[in-house]
Amino acid sequence: MRISYDTEVDALSISFRDTTVTTQELAEGIAAEYDGNGQLVGLEILDASKRFGDPSTLQQVILEGVGPSSPAPAT
Repeated sequence: MRISYDTEVDALSISFRDTTVTTQELAEGIAAEYDGNGQLVGLEILDASKRFGDPSTLQQVILEGVGPSSPAPAT
């Protein structure tokens, strides 16, 4: 997964995996990217700092519980 923020155009991009995509606008300034199977593979948010209300929101990203869960050990 890649999360990037472009300060010049105020765009936040979240890409779950790199592939050829089809883009669909969900709302003004918010687009979803889908792969050939129709699976969501990315999001783009324009005017991100304005939408979040505080530009400092984009300075820190915290990821919790990332990755698949490990199965419990057999007893």
